[in-house]
Amino acid sequence: MKKMIAQREIDVNEEGYLLDFSQWNREVGQELAAEKNITLTDRHWEVIDYLQDKHHKEEALSIRGIKKSGVINVKEFYSLFPGGPLKVSTLIAGIPKPKSCI
Repeated sequence: MKKMIAQREIDVNEEGYLLDFSQWNREVGQELAAEKNITLTDRHWEVIDYLQDKHHKEEALSIRGIKKSGVINVKEFYSLFPGGPLKVSTLIAGIPKPKSCI
């Protein structure tokens, strides 16, 4: 399925997750965040960079892993990405929804 994001046609699944990470850039991330009523700050980008790095290393993502990462505490993670922080943050980061998310 195709979706117009940041003036580009992007391949996404039925939940809106990108199917091809090479189509992601910061503009795409900002527009995906705006759809979730989130304005990205430097703190958001730190978390997004961390998530993308873990994904590229093929390491599983979970709330517990984020908590142990030292990058962000869980309370702040929830406040930065309301409505299911791992689901929302990975969608914005252009990476697949983690298996730990329903």
